[in-house]
Amino acid sequence: MSQNPDPIHSEKNLNNLRYRPTQGAAPAQEPANDPFRALRAAVQENSAWVLPLQQEISRVIVGQKQLIERLLVALLANGHILLEGVPGLAKTLSLKTLGAAVALHFKRLQFTPDMLPADIVGTMIYNPQDGAFRTKQGPIFSNLILADEINRAPAKVQSALLEAMQEHQVTIGDETYPLPNPFLVLATQNPLEHEGTYPLPEAQIDRFMMKVVVTYPNRAEERAILDAMATSEPSLGVRRVVSAAQIMSARQVVNAIYVDDKIKDYIVDVVLATRPPTAASLSLNGYVQYGASPRATINLTLAARATAFLNGRHFVTPQDVKTIALDVLRHRVSVSYEAEAENVTSEDIIRKILDTLPVP
Repeated sequence: MSQNPDPIHSEKNLNNLRYRPTQGAAPAQEPANDPFRALRAAVQENSAWVLPLQQEISRVIVGQKQLIERLLVALLANGHILLEGVPGLAKTLSLKTLGAAVALHFKRLQFTPDMLPADIVGTMIYNPQDGAFRTKQGPIFSNLILADEINRAPAKVQSALLEAMQEHQVTIGDETYPLPNPFLVLATQNPLEHEGTYPLPEAQIDRFMMKVVVTYPNRAEERAILDAMATSEPSLGVRRVVSAAQIMSARQVVNAIYVDDKIKDYIVDVVLATRPPTAASLSLNGYVQYGASPRATINLTLAARATAFLNGRHFVTPQDVKTIALDVLRHRVSVSYEAEAENVTSEDIIRKILDTLPVP
């Protein structure tokens, strides 16, 4: 490895030559022994559908650029995503639009307090004609599951999702059935202070790769929403722009995105800084009750790779990690009573970690 060029510095040099060429100079030539040439070409080839998909979603969703990017990160990194925000911020519409723009089997589940686990995974049905039980698979046997207002169902219903979200399989009776690939849970929830909601179990929360907080649009976006949607019959036709084969091929490229050892060490340092007693060195030990799990380390790496892919790069930079870290970690850091008393949130803790730790 010592003979290979540093991909980060090599790419910076290439970008400098590519975007600021000297007047009349010949175009920069890539070195013949570049070990990342094939990977760079694969990223360029397999990301051709990214911009059309973003544009198709943006035809329906005004603004919310960060939300759209996070949806694509989840799609590329094979990670479940949880959207939180007050009603009316297009959380459900965003997920429905994504489901309509990709050629995958899509199902919507409206979570309610009277819901049962069998309503999600399925059940065994007795056939009186032959006296045998037959399996009736539930709506979870789809590629994309929109779990709308997921925190309106009690814990026993949430437990039905645990096996599916982690192991991509469902057990009904004595049989275990694999779920289709790809399989993603795209969930929405209202803030917990709203009436009629239940806190999600910690085991389920940790299975979400990202938790994205959806905020209000700005004035210009609000006006654009008015112009586009203030009609009794808004035109929301969405065309499919990407196939399942393209998504699976892109995922293989994402898995091959180069992550330098220094970047890996930085990711581990960020996650360890959320855990006591390591957090004590950053004066956070009194504020952190539970830190992020090893699943956070894995998901942060995958999400950083997907972020690099979306930006057309074959390698991960520290900025990729910092860009995605808040969404990957905010729901995995539990604050103490002291932190709540001082109005310190998990986001405040994560931001301090990112601002304090040295960047490679």
